[in-house]
Amino acid sequence: MSWIKRFLCTVAVLGAAFAIGCVTGRGQPHMVAALDELRAARGELQAAAADKGGHRVRAIEIVDEAIEQVRRGIDYAATR
Repeated sequence: MSWIKRFLCTVAVLGAAFAIGCVTGRGQPHMVAALDELRAARGELQAAAADKGGHRVRAIEIVDEAIEQVRRGIDYAATR
């Protein structure tokens, strides 16, 4: 991956993290950090060479579910 693509991906992830932090993450730095890391992991999995016997695809599905659970946790805490 070229350095420009890596730079743009990094900027996008940081921008999303900032936006999420501003909207929902106040007082939840660990949950927001976990969400950032999961999104970065998903990007790495997507950039990896294809398939791996179905394990890469399954890993993406699991990371997507983890992202959803972290979002739900953040949303839940925001209502309390």
